[in-house]
Amino acid sequence: MDIDIRINGKSHSIDIENPFRFDMSTVMNEIIEFGNKNEVGLTPYELDKLIPRMIKGVAGCESGCPSDAQNVVRQGFGNFKLDYIEGGILTAIQTLENSKELEIKIFPDF
Repeated sequence: MDIDIRINGKSHSIDIENPFRFDMSTVMNEIIEFGNKNEVGLTPYELDKLIPRMIKGVAGCESGCPSDAQNVVRQGFGNFKLDYIEGGILTAIQTLENSKELEIKIFPDF
C-alpha cells in the first residue's frame, strides 16, 4: 500500500508494507518533514487520525470494495474533501491556511 502526499504539486510517497500493522509515528514524522520542506506545518490537520482511517478503508476493500472505502468517504473528516476512485483509491484534499493545497492518496496493493 502506498501513501502519496502532495503539496502544491510536489509529492512524497510512503510505502506501507502491512496496513494492519504500521507505525503511525514514523509515517507522521515523514509527513511532517515533507511539510516542513514545503514550508507547511501539517500538525494541526489531524493527519494522524485521518490517514489510519483511510488505510483501514482501503485495506477493508479486500473484503468487498468499494463498500469500506466508500464508507470512509460518507463519514467524512473535518474540512477534507474525501473521494473514492475506482480501484480502491482514496483521496483527501484540503486547502491549507497559506492557500497551498494538500492532497493525500492511498493506493491499495492488490
